[in-house]
Amino acid sequence: MGRRFTARRALPSGDTPDSAPKERIIDTAGRDYYPPGEFRVSDAERDRALSELSEALQAGRITGGEFDQRSGQVVRARTGKELTAPLADLPLDRAPAARATALERAQRVPATRITIGASVAATCFAAVAAANALSSGPTLQQREFVRDMMARQGLSIPLPPAQGFDWAGTITPGVIAVLLVVLIIFLRVTRADRP
Repeated sequence: MGRRFTARRALPSGDTPDSAPKERIIDTAGRDYYPPGEFRVSDAERDRALSELSEALQAGRITGGEFDQRSGQVVRARTGKELTAPLADLPLDRAPAARATALERAQRVPATRITIGASVAATCFAAVAAANALSSGPTLQQREFVRDMMARQGLSIPLPPAQGFDWAGTITPGVIAVLLVVLIIFLRVTRADRP
């Protein structure tokens, strides 16, 4: 639940408390990220409050003079009560921290997709490398079949000698798989470093 502050207006001369306008209740439920009451505030919380004031100025909710006055109050604020007072009559569209979180999520999505794609590709390249390492190449019968099919098409190719271990077919996909694993690790580490 939010905290509630009571804002009272000064009574013009001649008015009694009964004839004065009623108290205006200000609900700060949306600003629970500031310390309550007499708890001390941090520089980060002051920065967040200044950001809210700046957005209010850009939206036309306060004038330049009001911004200057309220900014001074925010910079001098020592407690949560002092910090939220200049913000009390401003609507809370969305908290700056929530916007920052949404931005971080938006930046994480491509990194997650790249990580998933790199994982699938690394698995495929590793499988090709393993298959090439375990295979001795085409048999004599398979090579003759390919030569006959090419001859039917009018192409004449010599029958290659039986090949041994296919180094290029094994090492190349293996190296690509290792590089993709390094990319995955890099993306995980850099994403973990972000707050």
